Amino acid sequence: MSSSCQHLLAALKECLLQSDCVMKHGHLPSECLKQYPHELPERCLSLRQATFDCKRNMLDMRKRFRGNTSGIVVPPPETGRTSPSS
Repeated sequence: MSSSCQHLLAALKECLLQSDCVMKHGHLPSECLKQYPHELPERCLSLRQATFDCKRNMLDMRKRFRGNTSGIVVPPPETGRTSPSS
């Protein structure tokens, strides 16, 4: 797999390992994804979707020339900044 999706996959693994499905109920992370998705936090489900989109975009010929943007994390805008006055 290309390195463009590695950080998403690592974040998904970490999220799954820290979820209640694994920690409290003792299920395997793969079981939590397939059989118990309702027990996963929203962050894990979002990371799962982002990982899926990233892998799918690696196969999309239109995305190959532009680059895979599914794995790019955009920082939130800074607050407290004033707009330039005219």
